[in-house]
Amino acid sequence: MMKQHLFMALAVMLFAAPAVHAQVSITEPWVRATVPEQKTTGAFMKITSPVDAKLVDVRTTLAGRAEIHEMAMIGDTMKMRQISNLPLPAGATVELKPGGFHVMLFELTVQAKEGNIVPLTLVIEAGGKQETVEVNAVVRPLNKPAH
Repeated sequence: MMKQHLFMALAVMLFAAPAVHAQVSITEPWVRATVPEQKTTGAFMKITSPVDAKLVDVRTTLAGRAEIHEMAMIGDTMKMRQISNLPLPAGATVELKPGGFHVMLFELTVQAKEGNIVPLTLVIEAGGKQETVEVNAVVRPLNKPAH
């Protein structure tokens, strides 16, 4: 009888605990078109999380690997470098854009042609738990402005 009460109490606590689900919103996802034989491109979007979270990984079938990058001034030179994660402050929209934070797609398996859709899987970490968000990014032309 005591074991049943203990089990019930634990079950109630588990189910009553607030879910740590970031419910991240992704808007305006896009990938820059490539020319034949080009093996890299960038992916861009706006990410909003209702809780403090971070983007920790990106995956896609279009590329052999994807990395989260930032553009930063190092001395007098603008440099692009990989970062391990991208903080997503609660309620703020973080824009991944050319010249700023972005996702680099390396070892492309096919050409990114204007109008195609690129599936992206974003891995978001919040409260010590990870969730994935599936995104379909449209390929925009090379010479088209970001917005």
